[in-house]
Amino acid sequence: MHSYELICILQPDLDETAFNGVLDKVKGWVTESGGSVDKTDVWGRRRLAYPIHKQTEGQYVLLNITLKPSAAAELERNIRYQESVVRHMLTVVG
Repeated sequence: MHSYELICILQPDLDETAFNGVLDKVKGWVTESGGSVDKTDVWGRRRLAYPIHKQTEGQYVLLNITLKPSAAAELERNIRYQESVVRHMLTVVG
């Protein structure tokens, strides 16, 4: 099991219910693959460095997760097809 940091930028126009729904879905994918979510840090709405899909803002979330390396590719694939996630980055910690 490796420790990872997952940063997701979600669409800025999501209301709180939709935002939490997407977050719960990502957490569910982690736990379904045998991993665990150690910490969730919502950074809130921030300005993007450059426009993405004509959006200039996004809602940032940092997840510290523990996951098997073989499950990381599956997690990224699932996130890639989630339309509410504008960008994401999964990095190994340590």
